[in-house]
Amino acid sequence: MGCCCDEDDGDILRHLMNSSSSSSSSETLPPPQPTSTIISPMNSHFSALSSTDTLQIIFEKLPIPDLARASCVCRVWNSVASQRDMVTRAFLAPWKLKDVVGDPLSRSFWRDNSLAKFAISHRIMRGDSVASLAVKYSVQVMDIKRLNNMMSDHGIYSRERLLIPISNPDILMKRTCFIELDVYAKREVAVLYPDDVPDIKSTQVSNRISSEESNKKVLDSLKRSMQVDSETAQYYWSVSNGDPRAALAEFSADLQWGRQVGHS
Repeated sequence: MGCCCDEDDGDILRHLMNSSSSSSSSETLPPPQPTSTIISPMNSHFSALSSTDTLQIIFEKLPIPDLARASCVCRVWNSVASQRDMVTRAFLAPWKLKDVVGDPLSRSFWRDNSLAKFAISHRIMRGDSVASLAVKYSVQVMDIKRLNNMMSDHGIYSRERLLIPISNPDILMKRTCFIELDVYAKREVAVLYPDDVPDIKSTQVSNRISSEESNKKVLDSLKRSMQVDSETAQYYWSVSNGDPRAALAEFSADLQWGRQVGHS
């Protein structure tokens, strides 16, 4: 849950003062007061709103949307509102979940904890069909297909599992969900397993996909930093044993050597 506001507290306060002064003519306004006497809810330098302990007490009562807004006020608020424990509690609270396990690839995962964020992991068994699963879990056939990116019922047995959308929020009470990037749904989902024990095969697939996505992001970053093609970025990343900083250092050393040879 990143900060969407780059202005510091002084900038925010100046905007508030300017907008206030422009709403009335200068002839009717009293002389401007020193900024130290102005108490604004947007001014985190006000002692009550700059104490992290106080902010934690306030923010832990906020739902996910309000917590996201609070993180955009200023850097101090963002540092508190973005704490993992703070975000996790806000994510669990509406559904009375017990716990959430795993770290999402994208911090935007935490911005929405609607019922559509959750799904049940159903391991495919002989005789299963989308229609029978829809009846079993009291959901619509089209909702299962949409969640799993299925155009038809064909190929269901080529999958280890299907994600089943949740229609009854009571299912979430006192349960543990696992954050996974599903290979078929192509998005991160908070998954529920029977007895809150994740299926080993499904978890291995999820971890592999998460690792591939993370590697791709690192390579894209190296490619932009080096201003080279994908193959070159991949080469330097591999020779540095997956250390991006070492890859950049190796690349810089090669550039410097190339310049020296060119001038010699």
